[in-house]
Amino acid sequence: MPEVLEVESYRQLADGVVGATVTRGWSDAYAAKKLMSTAQWARAVKGLTVTATDRRGKLLLLETTGVRLGVRFGMTGVLLIDSATGVDGLFYGPHTFRAAWVRAGLEFADGRRLLLHDPRRLARVEIDPDLSELGPDALSLTRVQFARVVTVARGEGPAIKARLLDQSVVAGVGNLLGDEILFRAGIDPRTPTGRLTDEQRAALYSSFTQTMRTLRRRGGSHLGDHMVARFPGGLCPRDGAAMRVNIIGGRTSYWCSQHQR
Repeated sequence: MPEVLEVESYRQLADGVVGATVTRGWSDAYAAKKLMSTAQWARAVKGLTVTATDRRGKLLLLETTGVRLGVRFGMTGVLLIDSATGVDGLFYGPHTFRAAWVRAGLEFADGRRLLLHDPRRLARVEIDPDLSELGPDALSLTRVQFARVVTVARGEGPAIKARLLDQSVVAGVGNLLGDEILFRAGIDPRTPTGRLTDEQRAALYSSFTQTMRTLRRRGGSHLGDHMVARFPGGLCPRDGAAMRVNIIGGRTSYWCSQHQR
């Protein structure tokens, strides 16, 4: 799934249409699933001028002279402006482009087109999206905000991997980033959030910030250190121990049986 790093690259790509005016918008029934109809999208966007781009976690935002527009990318969504992509090689899903997989788009007065390409049909376009359901953004998370992420009101709370994936707690961390952050911090993803020690919390914050910087520089959440062992029977690239795999927070998770405790 495109995570915060990928959607940030989409946002940067979308900066190229700031100042452009929409002459036509279209959407299929899949991308318009959160709207009343595909026609609602077409009516809402026509004549708008894009004034700025923004993002909250995995949600891309287009500010306009009228209503705010949102794009969610699901598991395989990619943003394109004509043939230019926000990530290298359409990494998510099939590594090819097909016109039949374009689910929604905007056409501008200068002839350019902003396209939402999604083989899995889980991406969505939104009109005036609700941001209240999202926590602070993962790329700008402060230490004070992070302290709230690893604090639970009562009891042991959920597994720390599930906590990191909760978009209402911190927006933008997906399955790959969650595993990479915990891999680098040396923390078992099953550890209840409320049982983390002060030392583990400090290690987790350091890993969180360093992982975001490093993988942003490398080019995406799929370029983490643990990826080479992310398959059944894989061996940890750090110490050679067997990698464990299980479902945590509804997602398939991988971690080292030796250095993640």
